Amino acid sequence: MAVRKKGLDLDGWTEITKVDAKQARGGAKTRLDVGERFRNIDLLRAMLMASDNRAPTALGRGAGMDADELVKAMNGIAKDLHLKRTKFTDPTGLRGNISTAREMAIALRAAIDDGVLREVMGDDFEEVVAKGRHRGIHYGTTNQPLVAKKYDVIGGKTGYTTAAGYCYITAAKLSEKIVVMAFLGAEGKQTRFADFNRVAEWIDRGAPGAKVSTAAHARRTPPRLDTEVHGHVAATR
Repeated sequence: MAVRKKGLDLDGWTEITKVDAKQARGGAKTRLDVGERFRNIDLLRAMLMASDNRAPTALGRGAGMDADELVKAMNGIAKDLHLKRTKFTDPTGLRGNISTAREMAIALRAAIDDGVLREVMGDDFEEVVAKGRHRGIHYGTTNQPLVAKKYDVIGGKTGYTTAAGYCYITAAKLSEKIVVMAFLGAEGKQTRFADFNRVAEWIDRGAPGAKVSTAAHARRTPPRLDTEVHGHVAATR
């Protein structure tokens, strides 16, 4: 959202540098080699579909921001969304960033309002080709429920750090409503997806036993969202 707000040229090309490699240390295996140039739309795909951690700072640079400026812009987005318990210190999400299930659900709801981000996060497979190369890099989404197609998943994002555990935020159309859910702190890699399937099934069955108080309705933020929070799960309709 920060690079989109800054006016990122989706058809522009950005080179992967040693700065990007340094920022990505400690994260998942990268497929973006230093010195190669990629279209910015493909860097968005690498970042949002497969968590390639060299992409965020490259995208920031593509939008005219260094790493510190990108973090500042990210915090600006959080402020615009009134996410008072969210703070970014690192562009990749590998170090120091904090938030809550509820605020991440609100952030994703804002992200899928952007047609470009929604399309990228709803994609299950893409071939990314570096400038001047003929052989592409195959990226598949880490969003397993989207691939499974048991439910109408719009898009989302997985994540993992030692401190946060296995995390998953996603949006899906269930019972004719768009529902956004955040699952944080799972100990097992598959647990977050199993949790999603259980909650999705519960909603499809009419959410039996669910109660939303009048006070909860009065605390909507932003105004058009009705947010329920149960433990480590936040569901936003």
